[in-house]
Amino acid sequence: MPNLLFIIILSYLVGSIPVSIILTKALKGVDIRDFGSGNAGGTNVSRVLGKRFGVLVIILDAMKGVIAVVLISRLYFGSFPFPNTTPFDDFTLVQIIAGVSAVIGHIWTIFAGFKGGKGIATGLGVLVSIVTLDMLLGLGVFVIVVYFSKYISLASMSAAVSVPLIMIIRENIFNVTIPSYHTILPFAIGLALLVIFTHRANVERLLTGKESKISLSKKK
Repeated sequence: MPNLLFIIILSYLVGSIPVSIILTKALKGVDIRDFGSGNAGGTNVSRVLGKRFGVLVIILDAMKGVIAVVLISRLYFGSFPFPNTTPFDDFTLVQIIAGVSAVIGHIWTIFAGFKGGKGIATGLGVLVSIVTLDMLLGLGVFVIVVYFSKYISLASMSAAVSVPLIMIIRENIFNVTIPSYHTILPFAIGLALLVIFTHRANVERLLTGKESKISLSKKK
């Protein structure tokens, strides 16, 4: 258990690195949470610093999830501290635990008063590392919803929900064998529910028509 606890804490701390807050304070001397939606994420950074920096923040936040799953999990050694009843081997289960810890760290960062982002980019990094094809298809859903609706929040939630749905369709309709499907599916559903929970204010604004749209065209 001590080693697994170390993995959880380290993954949480990496996920907690407030990239958007650090960047906006370094470049503009402000706290990103005081502007726009008040969210410490790439979309809000793009409103304050421009799209280039918004994309940079999204990539760096996603990398936090990748680092937890691909690198930090490899620091684990020894036998699992409790009975592993999942179809995963111990190491894969450690990767999932590390990934979830990083997402929690991003949302409730210890370095910024437990008020961080919404976990989308970090969750993206986690899922890409674990269910790559399903996540890439989910990214396709994100792009389509953004293009037609111009709502980043709606696209984020749609992509998050689409990943478990895509897994269900591939496994049960197209008869594609997804390794450890019955364990990965609840994990994907759990992340989707977490994304919706962190977007609850956006849902309210969407329902009342007050949510901000993005512009995909270049300003002249």
